[in-house]
Amino acid sequence: MHAQVDIAVQATARSGQAPTWDVGTETLLWTDPRAGEVHRYRPGHANATMTLQQQTGGAKPRSRGGLVLHLQEGIALFDAHGEQRTWLVYWAREGVRAGATMIDRKGRLWATTMREDESGDGWLARVNPDGSAGVIIKDLRAGFGLATSPDDSRFYIADAGTGRIEVLDFDVNAGLMGNRRTLCEVGGQPSGLAVATDGSLWTAVRDKGELHRYAPSGELAETIPLPAQRPTNLCFGGQDLQDLYITTARDDLPSPTTTDGAVLTLRTTTEGLRAFAFTG
Repeated sequence: MHAQVDIAVQATARSGQAPTWDVGTETLLWTDPRAGEVHRYRPGHANATMTLQQQTGGAKPRSRGGLVLHLQEGIALFDAHGEQRTWLVYWAREGVRAGATMIDRKGRLWATTMREDESGDGWLARVNPDGSAGVIIKDLRAGFGLATSPDDSRFYIADAGTGRIEVLDFDVNAGLMGNRRTLCEVGGQPSGLAVATDGSLWTAVRDKGELHRYAPSGELAETIPLPAQRPTNLCFGGQDLQDLYITTARDDLPSPTTTDGAVLTLRTTTEGLRAFAFTG
């Protein structure tokens, strides 16, 4: 399929990650972990940057205002100005960094960690609004994507280390899951997950420079080539949630171009699920 892919933010991110459409402010949050940066982009306006002192895997809105950040050392709360940091959960481990971050419908935060070399020993944790936390899955290699189905009956994990998208039965009220299984083999390294209202799943395949769209059954429905060599993550955004925003990386590329490190945008014909705010 031919798709019109444009540049939303002409950035030079070392490794752009964690795009999230903030419905309350109609802005795009995204991070550059290796640079320790959190970005906020308002379409048609400038891209604002907040610089921190450590790698920042993800930044999500809070219902009380401000942000909740998945940092290398744990989960922290920040006010709207990026100040007054409060640790919610501190889990620093040598050689371990932040992976994916997601907020579910109940306002809980889900976060993955991984080894710096993505060799294993990663896990998925649930962080409740009161700061209590627990490890739910202990054997992820490189969990770079988390999402739920439109009816919250399924929980999805994209693991770039295994090349699979996994699915589990999910009880959103209890925050519990089980019956873990493989939804599909991507044939590459899936990085990031975005789910549409029709139940389809989108992922960036970072080692192939393309997007994949899968049916809820796991069948590959569409492949879209991108003008960037290493796409890293994606989310639905815009007023009607039909714009797909894609972060990219330029680190470790022998010949980066002007699109490597930029935030790309693709207009779709389907509506994405809206992102939720952390209630802590």
